[in-house]
Amino acid sequence: MTDKRILPTETEIIGRWIIDQGRTIADDASRRISQLINGYLIDVSASEDGWDRLYRDAADGRYWELTYPESSTHGGGPPRLTNISQGEAKSKYNI
Repeated sequence: MTDKRILPTETEIIGRWIIDQGRTIADDASRRISQLINGYLIDVSASEDGWDRLYRDAADGRYWELTYPESSTHGGGPPRLTNISQGEAKSKYNI
């Protein structure tokens, strides 16, 4: 597994699900996102509908939005972490 830190050059981490013999398996990016949100990033807020979450990287202060963009898939599908501006964070999450 890769380092838990997010590189300054990274702006998006997109997870995928792999279907193997009828089983759904999280790819490396999905597992990395899970590690980041459960042990590295600071949970800041949730969207009004509760689906999206806002996190902050304590190392550089950047905001990261966790979404599940494949809404047609059970549970919203695999996760995606996207770097968003402070203005976007304030607007959507009322911080």
